[in-house]
Amino acid sequence: MSGTRRPTPPATDPVEKRTAFEPPSRLAEREAAPARVRRPAATTFGAALVLLRVLVGIVWLIGVAVQWDEIVANELDFVVAGQPTPAALDAGRTVVLVAGSTLLLLDLLLTVLIWYGSNGARVTVMLIAAANITIAAIDSVTGDAEVTIRTTFITVALDILILLALSSREARSFARRTRGFARPRRDEGA
Repeated sequence: MSGTRRPTPPATDPVEKRTAFEPPSRLAEREAAPARVRRPAATTFGAALVLLRVLVGIVWLIGVAVQWDEIVANELDFVVAGQPTPAALDAGRTVVLVAGSTLLLLDLLLTVLIWYGSNGARVTVMLIAAANITIAAIDSVTGDAEVTIRTTFITVALDILILLALSSREARSFARRTRGFARPRRDEGA
């Protein structure tokens, strides 16, 4: 052995570890971001899933419009005195189609807002997805509806994927970043 020692590596700063739990006060803070931020894959995937949910909704509305007479005759559980008139059937179909189209347009607007980083749209879509999943679960447990591929399986699967994508840390950080168009505050005393 020789009397020379190996040089010790230079001291490095300790690595900041990510915590598994974040306090609510930390979650409420805005996150500073560089001027140009890349859209995370989770946000892109979440917006694509919401868009896919809109497309599935359009297909569903077309199916309802085409099969409206059969749906009224076989699926609805209310008793009508006599046969409904064609005008009443058309009015009912119009109400359902207008309401469904309005909800799909709202979903499409939320998709665009998520794409551009709106935190409110992200949270709204996650709340809607959670409500849809809860309603499907309650319907399945009480026996009112079966979860099958033909009925609610696809929408429940989309809602679960939407929740997973939009609740990720990267999607949250992108939606809650400080935007470049915000003006800095001026000092009151200056």
